[in-house]
Amino acid sequence: MEDNTVISFANVAAAYDEGREILSDVSFNISAGAFYFLSGASGAGKTTLLRLIYQLHKPSRGQVKLFGRATLDMTRDDITALRQKMAIVFQEYSLLSHLTVFDNVALPLRVRSVPEAKIKKLVAKVLDWVGLGKYADANPKSLSGGQQQRVSVARAIIVQPAILLADEPTGNLDDENASRLMELFIQMNKMFGTTIILATHSQKLMETYKFPIIHVENHRVGFASKHADTAPKKVWKGPRPQNYFAELSKQFDDIGNA
Repeated sequence: MEDNTVISFANVAAAYDEGREILSDVSFNISAGAFYFLSGASGAGKTTLLRLIYQLHKPSRGQVKLFGRATLDMTRDDITALRQKMAIVFQEYSLLSHLTVFDNVALPLRVRSVPEAKIKKLVAKVLDWVGLGKYADANPKSLSGGQQQRVSVARAIIVQPAILLADEPTGNLDDENASRLMELFIQMNKMFGTTIILATHSQKLMETYKFPIIHVENHRVGFASKHADTAPKKVWKGPRPQNYFAELSKQFDDIGNA
């Protein structure tokens, strides 16, 4: 049987500046196409876990494998190539203030040498979907915190990553925009097979969308299933995300054949 594990931790521990361990003896496997919430109290280690996956932090012991490859002895070029398959949405947005909203979202496509004509179409569509089409020429600093978060999300999803890591992406959004982003993530998961780990403090979000939960507590990681049926009981009533992604998917196919 083919192994479709994309994230694997074996007895992983993480610490900062040789201090106490934030995470200890963490072991789990996550399959391609999975969708998990990541929960836990502030300071429990949720962000550290995401940083370990994205290779922004090295484990103090244990082994991390991504897409079947052990990361311990990877070169900088290896890690750069690995990150081409992933995207991360940070709590602090990490937008470049000297670039417009459009250019921030376009940046990962330009790094991949995508033709500008295709970039223009893709960025316009993604910005429209997150409700920021009219802010394409704006400076990120002129936007609210919630708007900056949506720019960060747009920049992450535009590369159609195999793994998407999101650290509190709905934390600064109202219920309507939080629902809009959740439906966007769900359609990515369904149509593109994107593996998603979404950190959140929101019990409401986890109760509305019945995805299994990775819970971080007392330096350890555990798994829980909120409900046997992973279909969300709340349905977004705005623009049809499936039609959007069907069209966007075709354009990604065009990019791959360019």
